[in-house]
Amino acid sequence: DPQQLELATSGKRKLRRFIVIDEVVDKLYGSKVREYFEQNNVHHKILALPTTEETKSMDLVLNILQEVQKFSIDRRTEPIIAIGGGVCLDIVGLAASLYRRRTPYIRVPTTLLSYVDASVGAKNGVNFLQCKNKLGGYTPPVASFLDRSFIQTIPRRHISNGLGEILKMALMKHKGLFDLLKSHGKYLLDTKFQSYGGCADRGDAALQTTRIAIETMLEELAPNLWEDDLDRLVDFGHLISPELEMKVLPSLMHGEAVNIDMAFMTYVAYTRGLITAKEKEQIIQCMRGLELPVWHGGCSWPLIKKALSERLKHSGGQPRMPLPTGLGVAEIFNDTSEETLEKAYKLWVRD
Repeated sequence: DPQQLELATSGKRKLRRFIVIDEVVDKLYGSKVREYFEQNNVHHKILALPTTEETKSMDLVLNILQEVQKFSIDRRTEPIIAIGGGVCLDIVGLAASLYRRRTPYIRVPTTLLSYVDASVGAKNGVNFLQCKNKLGGYTPPVASFLDRSFIQTIPRRHISNGLGEILKMALMKHKGLFDLLKSHGKYLLDTKFQSYGGCADRGDAALQTTRIAIETMLEELAPNLWEDDLDRLVDFGHLISPELEMKVLPSLMHGEAVNIDMAFMTYVAYTRGLITAKEKEQIIQCMRGLELPVWHGGCSWPLIKKALSERLKHSGGQPRMPLPTGLGVAEIFNDTSEETLEKAYKLWVRD
């Protein structure tokens, strides 16, 4: 908005920004961030914090809010900026939503997972009583700034972790995206999602993959931002994974736990006759190609039963189980018997 820009740069009041940055990101990019604000003559406070699943708590939210109060921001014109992975974006989103009932905030994702997942939508939250994201709310950011250059410094395992959420959208909604992952998965891992001008045939695989993943995610989330409708295809991979992820913390990353859930559900779809043996194998081989785990010893039959029982409690008494009915197409099912689930589990473990 030209008027806002003129007001902001007119010199009547110095621009001020409060930034929360993950401490690992701060070590890599903190000097650039500080230089940016200094060059633009912005009075700023940068709070570097350890933002991990283990520290994702109300204690950290309150820590942030104490610093926000000391800095004394104007909640109408001075958005809080979050720079980090999904945990950082979730924590800061919740803190902003609580400060003076709602303070605007901006998401700057620095991992592949947060780039295609946490940066999109309205949800924020923290873990509570060993339960994933048990406390939270729906407060969308005023903006998400997406810059793939952050991804070039994250470890290969973190790239693979983000590919788990991208594969989720491919299996649920977009065969073209599945084909991209199948064909270019190793290339995307090797190049860390950077685009190179000299590789016209594959250089834009990173741009295409992230764009399709985000667009399909938005298609699903935008009409149902506050989850009034509990039938959500984006819940694929999220029925068992919250229980598994918290149980084995920190041995599995979020996208890895999601992929293990998706691998099991692929076997459920096959056992129900929704997909063919060839489609099942294509999905599992694609997962392996993306260097994602397709099984974990912690994902026991009792854990699966407990997780699905928890699912019933917060999904209106129905499992609302998204399952692939082909490659890139899916439906939600409420009639999968325990016998079918157990048969699928035995087959999955055997393989």
